[in-house]
Amino acid sequence: MKVAYITAGAGGMLCGTCLHDNSLAAALKRAGHEVALIPLYTPIRTDEQDVSMHRVFYGAVNVYLRTRSPLAHRLLGPLARLLDRPGVLAWASKRGTSIDPRELGALTLSVLRGEDGQQRGELASLVGWLRDTFRPDVVHLSHTLFIGLAREIRRGVGVPVVCSVQGEDLFLDGLVEPYRGDARRLLRERVGDVDRLVATCNDYSGWMAEYLGVGRDRLTVVPLGINLRGHEADPVEPPPPFTVGYLARIAREKGLHLLVEAVGRLAAEGAPVRLRAAGYLSDPAYLEEVRARARQVGIEAAFEYIGEVDRPGKIAFLRSLHAFSVPAIFREPKGLYILEALASGVPVVQPHHGAFPELIQETGGGLLVVPDSAEALASGLRRLRDDPALRAQLGRDGRAAVLRGRSDDAMAGMTLALYRDATGAARN
Repeated sequence: MKVAYITAGAGGMLCGTCLHDNSLAAALKRAGHEVALIPLYTPIRTDEQDVSMHRVFYGAVNVYLRTRSPLAHRLLGPLARLLDRPGVLAWASKRGTSIDPRELGALTLSVLRGEDGQQRGELASLVGWLRDTFRPDVVHLSHTLFIGLAREIRRGVGVPVVCSVQGEDLFLDGLVEPYRGDARRLLRERVGDVDRLVATCNDYSGWMAEYLGVGRDRLTVVPLGINLRGHEADPVEPPPPFTVGYLARIAREKGLHLLVEAVGRLAAEGAPVRLRAAGYLSDPAYLEEVRARARQVGIEAAFEYIGEVDRPGKIAFLRSLHAFSVPAIFREPKGLYILEALASGVPVVQPHHGAFPELIQETGGGLLVVPDSAEALASGLRRLRDDPALRAQLGRDGRAAVLRGRSDDAMAGMTLALYRDATGAARN
């Protein structure tokens, strides 16, 4: 099967959506399918082999200029094409391409309007390439922020369009009015332009069905899977002290401040404890706030932020931990970091919302606690600290479940079945 998978570069940021899309495309390729992973806006970033195309559509600089001032964009003339080169876009990303929803309302609406938006030329270019060069059997949109592309793709390419939902409501809810309300209206108007909607968990499937104003039967759940290469060796319990880890974007919504509070409570009990954090730094001011709170609760020396990690560094980091937590304060629809921790045999403590209850119930790899509560989080971590046998059992069960059923190959197989169903329905 020939699959065109349209994803989005995140302005140089390592994000879960890029990681997921790249892993899925790579697994489909290994299964013998022809996949074009097509970046929009900027090149993607991943900690695995990047299988995306070198060409970028909807180049961020051009898209921004066209939204701000169509006349200014036209005055660039032939120079406009140069702005879409991956090297230029990567350079621009390193110098602060914004993905802050507070700044991107007009652009979001313009892209959602598709053929009626300021980027109609970029859309025509993409449709022309799909129709005349790649000729896919199915087109997969990474999230509903691209739903404005679907109508012209179906008209111009004549193939079914699948669209994922992967947490974009967090971005959309961050838009200021009137953009937020207008964006939701456009989503509801255009959701009928896609043939299939795909969610990563049952909780988010229900949430987005209501958000988009569609029935639950419109969404198919394809559980997340991860690349298991590098996780083959059996984990070994790390030496003391009890070490808690966090691996996610450094941003308030991921809840690192709650984890600092919880570990501070454990430290106050007298037993040695450490907190190690890693991940893309998207909010430096927030990190300084977290460091200040670590000083206030007495764990300044025990708190370590090691920055971004590559794939070998990520696996080594996870294997240095006794417990893991990313106490997100929003309804997390994915939780790739949970699967990665469990694949390394590390038990997790997570808030009881979003994708986490399903992940914990399926894998048996951790504990669920009351959301947004440092006290509840500390209680869960305390159980793991004080009960090595429980800690080991949860780690073994979680690891076995992930190795058994949460690989990227399993995810690719379920996605392929969805594609075949969509293309079969389109032919009938």
